[in-house]
Amino acid sequence: MKRIKSNGRFKKNLRKKMWAKAYSMSELLVVLCIIGILILLVLPNQTSVIAQAKAIEAQSMLNHLYGLQKSHFYRFSKYSSDFQALGFEPAPTISEGGQAIYKIEIMEASINSFKARAVSLSDFDGDGNFNTWEVDHNKLLVETVKD
Repeated sequence: MKRIKSNGRFKKNLRKKMWAKAYSMSELLVVLCIIGILILLVLPNQTSVIAQAKAIEAQSMLNHLYGLQKSHFYRFSKYSSDFQALGFEPAPTISEGGQAIYKIEIMEASINSFKARAVSLSDFDGDGNFNTWEVDHNKLLVETVKD
């Protein structure tokens, strides 16, 4: 390193080399505030995507139940309202310590028809409506209550 004796320039050069270039605290806070505002703008738009993803659980379980009902109908010429007779074991719901968000129930089962329902146990968007799906003997899968 070149040593300069005249009027303390050596100390000034040394101080400049010791400091690293960085952002100030206020600059970092401004950037974090902007990121927070952008997240708050995007988050409400994602609730419908989350509800659609959770509704896939209800649709798949009702489709599985439909297949079991048809199999039971071909063997015994009638539909059943008993999960054990069908061989269907509903997944434990979140209220029972499991992970299933929908409660499955068979509303009616007769010789010629059946209807099953999946009702969500949580209100996805907080409006008081619980998402509900139904399937019948014609495999008509319908969302009866939107959330």
